[in-house]
Amino acid sequence: MNKIISIALFLIILSNTSALAQKTAKTEEVVAKDTLKSIDIDPLTPAKAAFYSAVLPGLGQAYNKKYWKIPLVYGAIGTSLYFYLDSNKKYHQFRDAYKRRLEGYTDDEFSFLDNSRLIAGQKFYQRNRDFSTLFIVGFYVLNIIDANVDAALMQFNVDDRLSIKPTLYRNDINLKTNVGLSLNYNF
Repeated sequence: MNKIISIALFLIILSNTSALAQKTAKTEEVVAKDTLKSIDIDPLTPAKAAFYSAVLPGLGQAYNKKYWKIPLVYGAIGTSLYFYLDSNKKYHQFRDAYKRRLEGYTDDEFSFLDNSRLIAGQKFYQRNRDFSTLFIVGFYVLNIIDANVDAALMQFNVDDRLSIKPTLYRNDINLKTNVGLSLNYNF
């Protein structure tokens, strides 16, 4: 019995003492990296892209590094501008011919048309000119909106940690294949 008490006492004393076999080194402070914030988000990026596109159409797309959109912007605005200038020129030709016809001259390029046809031609080209103006303004505004939305979506997190995938699974009751969506977020 004395041996058991002496062994127990020895183990209690041994367990309370600390023995160090190595020197203590200075520990460096470990800082955990935030894994949820993968890219820096600049809230002014969409506003900058919209401002650049407002100053010069296509410059916002260049700021977003979407260079392939620049010819589309200039093609849309340029085509609308061409139709505006063409309709405006023809409108003025019909208007001038009609004014000359009212003054009594009949030696214009539209001598084969009567007055009602000259008025109809004026209205037609004036309406086309006005529509072309709307298209120019519309494509200009669409250019600004595209640059703004594209810059905002470039900051959207689309990595593999957040995903929605379609899944096919077999129903255990009737053994038919079902379709579902799985939303996965990995930490």
